[in-house]
Amino acid sequence: MVEPADRPSTAGQRLGAPESFGVSTLEPGLRPPAQPPGRQVSIRVQMLDDTQEVFQISQRSPGKVLFDLVCVHLNLTEGDYFGLEYQDHRKMTVWLDLLKPTLKQIRRPKNTILRFVVKFFPPDHTQLMEELTRYLFALQIKRDLACGRLICNDTSAALMVSHIIQSEIGDFDETQSWQHLLHNKYLPDQDAIRDKITDCHRKHVGQTPAESDYQLLEIARRLEMYGVRLHPAKDREGTKLSLSVAHTGVLVFQGYTKINAFNWSKIRKLSFKRKRFLIKLRADPANAHHDTLEFAMASRDCCKVFWKICVEYHAFFRLFEEPKPKPKPILFTRGSSFRFSGRTQKQIIDYVKDSELKKVPFERKHSKILSNSGMSPQSSSFRSQVPKEVIRHGSLFPHSLVYGSPASDDSPLGSPHVVVNGNGSVNGQGMGSTGVLGPGQSPEGRQLSPLTSPLLTEAGYVRNDEEEEARRKKFPTDKAYFIAKELLTTERTYLKDLQVITESFQSFVGKDEAFPDSVQDLISANYDPVHKFHQGFLKEVEQRLAQWEGRSNAHIKGDYQRMGDVLLKNIQGLRQLTIHLQKHSECLVELERVCRSSRKVETLCRDFEQQRVCYLPFNIFLLRPLHRLLHYKLILERLCKHYPPTHDDFRDSRAALADISEMVLQLQGTMMKMENFQKLLELKKDLTGIDNLAIRGREFIRLGCLSKLSGKGLQQRMFFLFSDSLVYTSRGMTPSNQFKVHGQLPLYGMTIRESEEEWGVPHSFTLFGQRQSVVVAASCASEMERWVEDIRMAIDLAEQSSSPSADLLPAGVSDNSKSLLEDSGAEQESEEELCGSRSSLERQGQRGNTTVHVCWHRNTSVSMVDFSVAVENQLSGNLLRKFKNSNGWQKLWVVFTNFSLFFYKSHQDDYPLASLPLLGYSVTVPAESENIHKDYVFKLHFKSHVYYFRSESEYTFERWMEVIRSATCSTSHSLPSTRKDLY
Repeated sequence: MVEPADRPSTAGQRLGAPESFGVSTLEPGLRPPAQPPGRQVSIRVQMLDDTQEVFQISQRSPGKVLFDLVCVHLNLTEGDYFGLEYQDHRKMTVWLDLLKPTLKQIRRPKNTILRFVVKFFPPDHTQLMEELTRYLFALQIKRDLACGRLICNDTSAALMVSHIIQSEIGDFDETQSWQHLLHNKYLPDQDAIRDKITDCHRKHVGQTPAESDYQLLEIARRLEMYGVRLHPAKDREGTKLSLSVAHTGVLVFQGYTKINAFNWSKIRKLSFKRKRFLIKLRADPANAHHDTLEFAMASRDCCKVFWKICVEYHAFFRLFEEPKPKPKPILFTRGSSFRFSGRTQKQIIDYVKDSELKKVPFERKHSKILSNSGMSPQSSSFRSQVPKEVIRHGSLFPHSLVYGSPASDDSPLGSPHVVVNGNGSVNGQGMGSTGVLGPGQSPEGRQLSPLTSPLLTEAGYVRNDEEEEARRKKFPTDKAYFIAKELLTTERTYLKDLQVITESFQSFVGKDEAFPDSVQDLISANYDPVHKFHQGFLKEVEQRLAQWEGRSNAHIKGDYQRMGDVLLKNIQGLRQLTIHLQKHSECLVELERVCRSSRKVETLCRDFEQQRVCYLPFNIFLLRPLHRLLHYKLILERLCKHYPPTHDDFRDSRAALADISEMVLQLQGTMMKMENFQKLLELKKDLTGIDNLAIRGREFIRLGCLSKLSGKGLQQRMFFLFSDSLVYTSRGMTPSNQFKVHGQLPLYGMTIRESEEEWGVPHSFTLFGQRQSVVVAASCASEMERWVEDIRMAIDLAEQSSSPSADLLPAGVSDNSKSLLEDSGAEQESEEELCGSRSSLERQGQRGNTTVHVCWHRNTSVSMVDFSVAVENQLSGNLLRKFKNSNGWQKLWVVFTNFSLFFYKSHQDDYPLASLPLLGYSVTVPAESENIHKDYVFKLHFKSHVYYFRSESEYTFERWMEVIRSATCSTSHSLPSTRKDLY
């Protein structure tokens, strides 16, 4: 256990350890790890703030006990980023192995000081959730600068030191700052750039220590030598090089210049043989290099030390879970049994997000200013740089965007609460006041209407779990059955979607003479036959599932536990409808043409979109038949993969897959054009002040939030990237809260440059257009990478195109008037509009739940690729839902589409009762501490809001996890490589 520093006769003081004034405080209630019995030994550990602590461990304790004692002593939740290093008997710096006994590694504990330092450097410091963790990382950067390990230019060095000084002594004072620099050494050649450091320090007035840590890490993480630990080596020709390992893979340096990088995805195996370190690459016909690279190091021990850290880096950043130990061989051992021990980065992030840990205050040893250490870097000057945004759990989120009191956190889009209204419809349409899904109350504290309470409160929960389990156990458990059941559940939803076109829409517009008969006849002629066909298809699927489950009274005996024959028959029938499927694009174009030519028809179509049955933009329903072909193809692929070739159903399934694949290939070009056209039409409804968005040749690429730098600081703006131009907007004050266009940047001739150091704004880059330049900042590093990559791709497309880009802004608006429009109108948004209000939600109706509005409130972005992935990842079925603090489970029919979950009482309902947009969410499995104790449960969480869902089988659980991940932030994680293939 740690020896408290305030007792007069501690072991630490007897050993001569200095008194600790640093970040070490033991929070009451935190318990040190259990230790095996045995003699206690004192181990000295030097912390990152240069204090030393003495820990008592049992002589048989593994390294993990000591490491956990240090983390408990620091109250450090994210300790897995750190490690304990020491010099072994060979004078080599090595990491303490957490699995081996400490005293078998440290031969002379009285003469050894272990150093607690950063071991794993993540690419983006916003992935560090706790302020204490960021502070410790800042101390590591300070140490790396002082010892000359973090090499950089004078500008970056001066800026980083200025942030360190700001955190230590506060705002600039000429005499104090100069004296502080004289007495403290932050850089080996500090005197040469002392004036630069003080000039930078002047600009940080009002910046808290937490903000200084944030800015320091922002600069450091972009440096080539950030987190780099060089291991000397030579190549085959004897050239002196250095090897290093990072989150991306293995790096090769010559001096301090990186000359090569081998990503984990390209590495097949890492190994060492004597003093040779070997990197075996995956076969690449386009690459003329050797598939095995060889480097000579000083000794076998040097090779092994570097190989171990490579193993750990790969596991930490690439795997989802800690790798399991290899089974011990019975007779002979071959190779090292070393493995990574501890949580992976993904596990750390999930744990901190889920656990809602109490912020524990800590002291900064070197800081002479008092600050609230529980504060995230989001106050004073940081807020002035990024208004309306805060940093929470590793990304920038908008402030509470509320419909009601500005102090509330119950926004339907800014928080995860499901939007309902008083009559149980979706997103504020229908009879009246808007409510928000909470534990039985509206934001004002009123009880929800009796019509919504069975769905949205605990009153309607299914509490007889035993009966439900017994019913489920009667059904087959074969995976093929659940694949067939997915066909059934999604076919039910698809048929309902077709009815929106063939019944609801036709009935609605048929009552108004303004709607042209020709367009109505065109839609009817090409959708009614498809609807009729699928009515018969659904009946056959239902009958087959009933027989499979043993619920049918069919007197004819036969093997009904298959679905390939039903699919083959109906896909062959569906091929006869290809002529109608090809005409669906004409229906979409004609409907848009008559809406353009007649304001009355356009109003009629928009009025239909406000109906409860039209739970998505209407044009999406027109694309459903083409999208359904993709679903059949994916279902058949899963069936064929599951069946062995000898299975009775394999031949029919494979034949059906061949037929549907041919249809998809035949209609793929039409589908892609329709998707792009539909997306342009949908965006046109969300934008105001724009001409001719949906023109031939223009492709939509990405939409989302960026902060635009203006004279008043950073302003949240919605950006829309097309193949010929980039448009930026802000949310307007129209009845439907459309986004008002402020400017257009043609892509032809545009250049892009990262500009964080120039402007001092995290994740910022500058767009240099032919007419104007714009500085923007993304909410996090990953968002910035997505934007920069897509903008560069769009610039290439624009330069390859022979046709000039059309001006999106109204004709006659000059460049000067455009800039005036932005300077005057862009900053006129009231506080009420930025935060939202109940009245504005009532006005906007269903339009407030479009993807554009969700991205605005969640401060994220979505690309056309994401939309295409979402098309394939649609799912329907029964789920049991439970709130975080409730006991019972509620059975719902759930439809996942368009990045949202839609909730129904049963599959027979015509419209959803509530919806939950998922952009920005995380999907995980519950931890043991959450006491769910049920199989096949997944967890959706956003900030502190949590929902649990139970599925009926392992297959359906995996499918729900798969499709929901496609719409949440989880998709940003790279897929794990299998460890055994790499080492």
